[in-house]
Amino acid sequence: MRKVNIALCQIAVSEDKDKNIQTAKAAIQEATQAGAKLVVLPEMWNCPYSNESFPKYAEDIDAGSSASVSAMSSAAKENAVTLVAGSIPESSNGKLYNTCCVFDDQGKLLVKHRKVHLFDIDIPGKITFKESETLTQGDDFTVVDTPACRVGIGICYDLRFPELAMVYAQRGVQLIVYPGAFNMTTGPAHWELLQKARAVDNQLFVATCSPARNQGAGYTAWGHSMIIDPFAAIVAQTQESAGTVHAEIDFAQVNERRQNMPLFKQKRFDLYALIDKTLS
Repeated sequence: MRKVNIALCQIAVSEDKDKNIQTAKAAIQEATQAGAKLVVLPEMWNCPYSNESFPKYAEDIDAGSSASVSAMSSAAKENAVTLVAGSIPESSNGKLYNTCCVFDDQGKLLVKHRKVHLFDIDIPGKITFKESETLTQGDDFTVVDTPACRVGIGICYDLRFPELAMVYAQRGVQLIVYPGAFNMTTGPAHWELLQKARAVDNQLFVATCSPARNQGAGYTAWGHSMIIDPFAAIVAQTQESAGTVHAEIDFAQVNERRQNMPLFKQKRFDLYALIDKTLS
């Protein structure tokens, strides 16, 4: 393992898909020109975050007719960078998914992660949102080996479920990337807290990438994209506006922290267990 420059592109998202694609491509190019070897985009970067938008902006990735995927594949290749391309609404066999695509530096689509835990909440007087009204949950974990490290993928609400991160840690992941769009209620309360919890519990790095905040949008994202190290320290973060944050990540910290505090060896699996049912 070695040090790797990671960039989180907290871009502004509009109702114009073509404009969003161009914005993403420009951000990727700027990030790589500044030295990034792994670039991350936000959740739902090609469309507004709403149940009304998901069906209208959805693309069929497997059919090869996805303008967003094609553009991101080209951007990864042109800039010779590993790209965790946030998420977009995916249409497949009559269903819609919240899907993250990961590309290698030759533009090859390595994996797709479909959001496992759908964002269905009702906080009276604050926010109500039901992704399940339009989206279908994914049914698999997503781990991918990159030149940087072994990466696990989650999307936004997946961050709230420690079991997902624990399975990734068991599979040797050193970095979990969560494109996400927490809101103005849950963001200030839990966004940073949950990232630190996932990082310190599993002794790995956590990176999140949010859309920039747009107060005029129907759903207002919290922003504050950040990278957390295995000891729960904030390595880098943005604020609420559009922008890219870089950090040089030393993955040797993962082994160092696990040697200093060998939590995995100290777990009492005679008393409890974590079962990865996808392997059975």
